Amino acid sequence: MVFTFPIKKNKDFIRLYKKGKFFVAKYLVLYALSNNSNVNRLGITASKKFGKSVKRNRIKRLIRESYRHFESQLKQGFDLVVVARNCEEMPNFSEVKREMKYLLKKLEIFKEDI
Repeated sequence: MVFTFPIKKNKDFIRLYKKGKFFVAKYLVLYALSNNSNVNRLGITASKKFGKSVKRNRIKRLIRESYRHFESQLKQGFDLVVVARNCEEMPNFSEVKREMKYLLKKLEIFKEDI
């Protein structure tokens, strides 16, 4: 069963940046807004300042996988955009997963406490 669909349109990203709540961590920024439906939508971005395409695609894969790990434990009805922050060292999967959990907890989107 699919819980999450991708956000692809630029207007959806802009709407989240302007109207959504956001939470900041060392490597990630999470923007969130209710979408009044029974599915979540996820967008992931990494600007060119982050690095070349190999590095940007790597961080997006790490973010997508860490989100997938928590996906079944999340409430439905949110648009989420995760932005990779520019930093010197590339975070490993456990760091990205820990930050994703921290940001999702701050958003209070988990069905029950973890």
